[in-house]
Amino acid sequence: MKATFAIFWKEFKSYFYSPIGYVILALFTALTGVFFYLYLSSFVQAIFMDMIRSQQYRMAPQKFNVNLMLIRPYFWNIALISLFTLPLITMRLYSEEKRLGTVELLYTTPITPTQIIVGKFLAGLAFYIVLLIPTMIFNGLLFIYGNPEFLPVLSGYIGLILLGSAFISVGLFISTTTENQIIAAIGGFGLSLLLWVVGWGANFAGPTLKPILNYISIINHFEDFAQGVIDTGHLAYYILFCFFGLYISVKMIESVRWRA
Repeated sequence: MKATFAIFWKEFKSYFYSPIGYVILALFTALTGVFFYLYLSSFVQAIFMDMIRSQQYRMAPQKFNVNLMLIRPYFWNIALISLFTLPLITMRLYSEEKRLGTVELLYTTPITPTQIIVGKFLAGLAFYIVLLIPTMIFNGLLFIYGNPEFLPVLSGYIGLILLGSAFISVGLFISTTTENQIIAAIGGFGLSLLLWVVGWGANFAGPTLKPILNYISIINHFEDFAQGVIDTGHLAYYILFCFFGLYISVKMIESVRWRA
């Protein structure tokens, strides 16, 4: 446990020792902030127009659901932004060790590959949660000035963290295969994108292949979380997905370590 925490703390601090961590944080906050502003403006405009119509025609104003019209689509946009952002977080997790030659030190220390991978995975996940904090502040403003439902917001963030964990496990595996960070970023994004769009191909597949592709799709399991539903089946999918990604990452390290 101490070795895993040491790896975690070293990797987590390294995000703030280089400009790239702050650049990613700034870009993520800016993009999610712009989308939040656009959705909020659209929501306020819809309420304002409805008030004008209700006064003009002497009708009762409509009831607008802030969770349905603002928060739910906002979570989808955060998920999409995460698809592009997380490969930048994971690209250096292991490839940098290879590039700098410090991986040889890891091989000669009494640290197991499992401890290395778990520590680096937790560091990437912790930094992703840091990225989500500004979006939590944005949504918190809705609770100050409005009356949204809390549980759908909570389930949405649980879904985002699980989805991000899956992306990080994918990116970490790709990072163990190369010492080039650019290749690791492109490979992590490509594989994550494939797992994202594979569900679209289910619409053109046969009755046998369709449910398989739908289940493999990494984004299909996020839909219920965005709608405020926490399904144990989706929880199991993301947990098993992460375990599998970490498992093949450990095996990749072990194979390199054995050849060395």
